[in-house]
Amino acid sequence: MKSLLDVPAPAKLNLFLHVTGQRNDGYHLLQSAFMLLDWHDVLHFEVRNDGRITREDLGCGLPDDDLCVRAATSLQRAASCPLGVHIGIRKQIPVQAGMGGGSSDAATCLLALNRLWGLGWSVQQLIQVGVKLGADVPFFLGGRNAWVEGIGERLRPIQLPPGRFAVVKPTGGLETARIFADPGLKRDTQTAIISGFAADPYGFGHNDLQPVALRLCPDVSLALEWLGRIGFKPRMTGSGSAVFAPIGQDADLPQAPWGWEVRKCRNLEVHPLWGWATSDNSSVDG
Repeated sequence: MKSLLDVPAPAKLNLFLHVTGQRNDGYHLLQSAFMLLDWHDVLHFEVRNDGRITREDLGCGLPDDDLCVRAATSLQRAASCPLGVHIGIRKQIPVQAGMGGGSSDAATCLLALNRLWGLGWSVQQLIQVGVKLGADVPFFLGGRNAWVEGIGERLRPIQLPPGRFAVVKPTGGLETARIFADPGLKRDTQTAIISGFAADPYGFGHNDLQPVALRLCPDVSLALEWLGRIGFKPRMTGSGSAVFAPIGQDADLPQAPWGWEVRKCRNLEVHPLWGWATSDNSSVDG
């Protein structure tokens, strides 16, 4: 095997996001439900025999040391692999959106290189590499929609009913660190139970980061108002600035303001690369 082409890296939505506390080391305690979405980046991988790791941007430009390059370098070192890779990335998931695009790219990179380099690593072995790259990487490696707790490292697979969603990314973006550092962030939401969520998965809870985001990025408010005027019940995903709302099968969306990205999306039951590493049938629980 010399190459893997058109490999998908799906986005995710946070169906809710509660901040339930803060540890002494500064990390926030969270509860959320992560849902895989059929909006994805596309990656290409070609083996290099010289051990070098290179990258080509097939759309918008990325930082030189993006998560994919870091993922490839970390796996190469951890596995003592003499092979290298040339990675092509076509970004389609918006950046600074709260949709996990960078983490998903890193997870897809680990899964693809595990196969391309013939490593034969398990999901759990890949997670040991991925967790050092970003808090959301283990979720994408686990391959299932998940109930999330702790600082994002405790994942429990969940089943969700099929759904359609309007996802809106306004022009402005948000940095996650700014929101979590804000003194106005609510950090004491009562701990939820999974049975309460399961009774109404697409209407449960709220996003504790949203009030801070509204103050830091007015575009979030505009996007929420835009979806609200159509008759939907929107909320922000993750740290934003993308917002989403459940929609019906035949819902129509009007023309969005210039510069916004708007899509009708479906949720996924499993990651498109489910089965690319061993132990996919075991639960992922940190």
